[in-house]
Amino acid sequence: MVSDVMCPWCIVGYKGLETALEQIGPDIKADITWLPFELNPQMPAEGQDMEEHIIEKYGITAEQSAQNREVLSQRGKDAGFEFKFGPDMRMINSFDLHRLLAWAKDQGKQHELQMAFFDEHFTENTPLDKNENLIKIVNAIGLDGAAAQKVLDSDEYAEQARTEQRFALENGINAVPSFIINDKHLISGGQSSDTFKQALQQIAAEA
Repeated sequence: MVSDVMCPWCIVGYKGLETALEQIGPDIKADITWLPFELNPQMPAEGQDMEEHIIEKYGITAEQSAQNREVLSQRGKDAGFEFKFGPDMRMINSFDLHRLLAWAKDQGKQHELQMAFFDEHFTENTPLDKNENLIKIVNAIGLDGAAAQKVLDSDEYAEQARTEQRFALENGINAVPSFIINDKHLISGGQSSDTFKQALQQIAAEA
């Protein structure tokens, strides 16, 4: 799954996939790996107010932005995820998050950290541009906070994250979420569980 923690549709899409796999049952097993994508690679370290960013990037009004949040909140609720769009939410550069996710993959905890990041950002409104918050999240899922701090203080996993980003771009993926199934099928967008269920069953039948 190619995604960015800053992308609300990524968690909506993942929840749709998760529900579809639960409904299908043991007939189809999924080994899920998260690949990095940066929605805003040029975003400065201090980030930007979320609503201001959305209005500027997409050329919409404050009213349209509010309507979009309502739609997302409902889609999240339908999918089993709670969005709480607080007034202090910020869009940040997510590259350090991707480095930590690459590190967590080596520890066998990438998925848990990805889920924790989504929860903290979209439900708890925790600023993810502050290292002390990232270390708390890492500790909470049972990883070594001191080791994570060493990653943040260095350029470890930067090359891996850049390589994985290029893989997505070179394969024509320029929007997220994108789901690569069995290295050859692509499902794009925050799809419903029914859409995922139908696609996965069809892919399995063809395989």
